[in-house]
Amino acid sequence: MKRAPIVVIAIALALALGAAAWTFRLTAANGFSARQAPTPLESALARAARHWAVPENARAAANPVPSTPQTLAEARAHWADHCAGCHANDGSGDTEVGRNLYPRAPDMRAAATQQLSDGELFFIIQNGIRLTGMPAWGSGAAHDAQDSWKLVRFIRHLPEVSPAEAQEMSKMNPKTPAELEEERAEEEFLNGAHRPESVVRQENGGNPHAPEHHHH
Repeated sequence: MKRAPIVVIAIALALALGAAAWTFRLTAANGFSARQAPTPLESALARAARHWAVPENARAAANPVPSTPQTLAEARAHWADHCAGCHANDGSGDTEVGRNLYPRAPDMRAAATQQLSDGELFFIIQNGIRLTGMPAWGSGAAHDAQDSWKLVRFIRHLPEVSPAEAQEMSKMNPKTPAELEEERAEEEFLNGAHRPESVVRQENGGNPHAPEHHHH
């Protein structure tokens, strides 16, 4: 019975050495670059490593948070604020960061993610994945674990995210200072703070210095 783990480790090491040899062979000609897509062997090894990294009891854990509209609404807001920068609002991973990670941010709607158990997804959110861009978000606090279980519910919902949901989430995505300034300028323009001088002249009878008359 004890030989089985040894055989598994030996196979994993053989595959890892093969992947390393293949990678270095390619590197000799092309160099290392995160712009290159991982080879199929690298992807397979990464998936296997992710599976082995999750303890069996964690994989079997059941989600204690019920799937309700309120749960999904809270998780949707959390996802938009914390996760969408890499994974996109719809879970596709099609973002500037997600496209340039190595390995790429996965399409969370695809079978490779959706076939993971709730416990696996929770463990990955809490503990991250080594040698990838996925950080560990767990702090050990009960409310933090609750939020992660809610995110698991939303990950299950990702294949069904509607355009309306995606639009709502875009309003909750973090904004850079430049984006915030652009939004402020647009709002001021729409509110009449930055109307073109020609419009001001026309409203004031050709006198740009006359008091402005606002129409209600």
